[in-house]
Order: sequence, then C-alpha cells, then structure tokens
Amino acid sequence: MAEVRFERPGDAAAIYAVHSGSFPIDGEARLVDLLRDAGRLSVSLVAEAGGTIVGHVAFSPVTTATGATGAGLAPLAVVEGHRRRGVAAELVRAGLEACRDAGFGWAVVLGEPAYYGRFGFRPAPDFGLSDEYGGGPAFQAIELLPGSLPTGAGLVRYAPEFASLG
Repeated sequence: MAEVRFERPGDAAAIYAVHSGSFPIDGEARLVDLLRDAGRLSVSLVAEAGGTIVGHVAFSPVTTATGATGAGLAPLAVVEGHRRRGVAAELVRAGLEACRDAGFGWAVVLGEPAYYGRFGFRPAPDFGLSDEYGGGPAFQAIELLPGSLPTGAGLVRYAPEFASLG
C-alpha cells in the first residue's frame, strides 16, 4: 500500500507527471502548478510507493455567493499501475481530514456520485448549492465540521485558475 503524506518541496515534477499521465491532456497537471503558484493549493497530498509518487490529490478554496469558504477537491489522480488498489480512496480520506484540520468546514467535488458518495459526499443541489460548470448531480458536497455547510448559498465558485481547463 502507498503511504500518504503532504506535498514537500521537490515533489512538483512528480505530481505533474502523475496528472499528465492520468488524463488525455496536461490540463489538470498545469492546474495544480497554477494553484501552487497562486498560493491556493490549500491541501496537497501525495501517495508514495517504493519512494515513487504514484498519486496526488489537491484541494483549493471555493466560495459561495454569500462569502462562505470551503474546499474544492480537484484534481485527483493515481498512476495506471497503482489504480484499483485503494490509493485514491486513501488520498480522498486523508485529504478530507487535512481540510478539516485546516479549518475548512465543508468541501465540494465534481465527480462520479457512486464513487464520492462512499466518503459522505451528497448531491450539492440537495443543499441549495450549484456549480459554474453545470455538474448537476455530479456536483457534490460534504460537511466536515457540524453546522458549517452553507445550505441555500447558491453558486459555488472555484479558484480562478480552474478557468485554465477551458
């Protein structure tokens, strides 16, 4: 099993390689670099196996129209040879805990409902939240600290660096 730890100086190139090798284009890899450069990579965790980084998850600030701030999970990637071994799940669990420890009361993700539901994510529209990408039921939210999820707060905006994904 891979060991999950916080990103350290010197990990950026390996993190870039994980994302660029996991997606058809390098948009997510570039996004992580842009978030890091802008100081908006709030939680950045890697999974390491045998001294090699094999997975990465990023969380960056998201805000609602009412000014509430949470964490947005994106992107998440695991290299081909380590998929279907629980590495991504460990990254998500550890990332949510790190967000909680950092004071984020809630988080959102735009992803597969069946996958993220097992971590406690629920459709964000059920809480009166929407996303700027038209994610519908794939846009999901989780409360990390009791009473902190801003129900009925409307549109949740990701960091401006997400516009680079086009």
